[in-house]
Order: sequence, then C-alpha cells, then structure tokens
Amino acid sequence: MDSPYLIEFKKLGASGIGYISVNENIEHIPFKVERVFWTYFTPEDVVRGRHAHYKTEQVLIAVAGRIVVNLELPNGEKQIYTLDKPNVGLYVPANCWHTMQYSHSSVQLAFASTQYAESDYIRNYDDFKTYYSKK
Repeated sequence: MDSPYLIEFKKLGASGIGYISVNENIEHIPFKVERVFWTYFTPEDVVRGRHAHYKTEQVLIAVAGRIVVNLELPNGEKQIYTLDKPNVGLYVPANCWHTMQYSHSSVQLAFASTQYAESDYIRNYDDFKTYYSKK
C-alpha cells in the first residue's frame, strides 16, 4: 500500500510582487489525473470527507486558507496534516479514511485518479474497518 506524503510544487516570485506555482505536464502527481474539483466556503464547524476510496488516489492542495486533513490507513495508523501553503499538496492513496476541516476562507483543489463513481466510496467508518480487517 502506498503511504501519504507531501508534495512541494515550484514557487516562483517574491513577497513584493506575489507568487505563482506551476505544475506543467502534471509533474509530481503520481497518477494520471482523471478529475479535478475544488471545495470552498465550507463553514469551520463542518467536517467533510468522512470516507475512503477503493481505487481513487488524490492530491489535495489548500490554494487558500487552511485545511486540516486527518487520515487513517488500513492498518489503523493515523496521520494529521495541516495544509496552509498553496504550493504544497498532500498525496492521499486509495484505501485511506479521510476527513477534512477547513478555515472559512479556504479553497481546496483536488486532483483525482478516477472519474466520480459512487461505487468507489466507503462512506461508513465501520464498513471501512471491517473491510480492511479482513485483508
């Protein structure tokens, strides 16, 4: 199983003029991107995600604000990442239970390895634990 890790994208510019991050040819993303989506205006008291994927891998980027990502791997290991730099993304492999909590001004950009399919989602935490305890 792959492990989550942070990805640093190029950051060009300076504080006096601003920055741009570039990812030409989708470098640094360890899969072919099949879907891109973004999340915004999420109230701070709302926890999103609350699911795992059988197949889908993702890279999550906080292009604005702060996002706290809680991951649980199939072996029970828990990891917490705070995304608050628009040039840093988090690789989330398939089979990780994940939740995200956002600052109100945050915008999350997500690259996904598959197109949306409801059948790829494990939406019940107990089902996630049961499924991976059998493996």
